[in-house]
Amino acid sequence: MRQYKDTDQLIRKYSDMVYRLAFARMGTKYDADEIFQEVFLRYLKKCPEFHDEEHEKAWFLRVTVNCCNKMHKSAWRRHTVELEENLPWETPEDSGLYDALQQLPPKYREVIHLFYYEDMTTEQIAQALHRRGGTVRSQLTRARDMLRELLREENDDETQVSTYDAASEAQ
Repeated sequence: MRQYKDTDQLIRKYSDMVYRLAFARMGTKYDADEIFQEVFLRYLKKCPEFHDEEHEKAWFLRVTVNCCNKMHKSAWRRHTVELEENLPWETPEDSGLYDALQQLPPKYREVIHLFYYEDMTTEQIAQALHRRGGTVRSQLTRARDMLRELLREENDDETQVSTYDAASEAQ
């Protein structure tokens, strides 16, 4: 059994990764907070033994994904309506990217997050999500294409609005 000091260090080590993945999967701060708590509660209850650091990281990723899936399937979630959450962003580009990411289906949002935010290879993602490497690579390609299209549409909309504003001011 781990001592409290080791557990505290482990939680600090993986807290950002678990929270970012939970937020990417769930889309709201409140759900991400709940997933975060559940993941570390499971860790404290089970006290799993890890072979190495990679196994440790994979365990936290897998448990986070499982908790998110469980929450998505819950009866409570099926009978509720999500609230609009206005998150402050530093730049408009970040906001556009966040909005585009939230429009992706969860399986695409998940691989994008793990690849770009957690710096995992496609093989590591495949292992963590129990998918084939080719499946992960094709999902990553499709997700990039979808993001490119969503961001292009957003930029086109902004260009049309600014052109309309400029034409209105000229009159």
